[in-house]
Amino acid sequence: MPALVIDVRPARPADAVQLADAYAVAWREAYSGIIPALTLERMIIRRSGPWWRDAVARRPVLILDVGGAVAGYASFAPGNSRGHPNAAEIQELYLRPEYQGIGLGAKLFSAALKRIRVRGYSRVLVRALADNDRANGFYSRQGGRIVARTDETLGGRTLPCIWYEFRA
Repeated sequence: MPALVIDVRPARPADAVQLADAYAVAWREAYSGIIPALTLERMIIRRSGPWWRDAVARRPVLILDVGGAVAGYASFAPGNSRGHPNAAEIQELYLRPEYQGIGLGAKLFSAALKRIRVRGYSRVLVRALADNDRANGFYSRQGGRIVARTDETLGGRTLPCIWYEFRA
């Protein structure tokens, strides 16, 4: 019986269609009932394969590859300061629901922190919607320290956010 290979690697343009699908499934699972439905669907439609093909050319995107399938992804960029010098921001970290709860999110998160550290950042910021209990629990378990609370408006609805800080 062949072994199932699980790897974290940089995304390639050829991953675009699988990234779009992973994004759609993960966002529907994470945000249904939190982000207004029409707004959520419009966000998902905008991020089709061509959007992801361009995105992987412009910024670092890591793929959680499970047996050749995109099980999840993480993206990061220099932070917008927010009073935290030398910080990068993990902008997105999502897994398809069937890969959640078995340690693969921690593997992807750890790989993202390592890539950020190699780029010379010592701090990492992550934002999660306050109503996203799964994300907040995950970041707390990973050792995140709450450093700020802000609001974001989506679909005419104000959504509170929690910012976590990690050492890279």
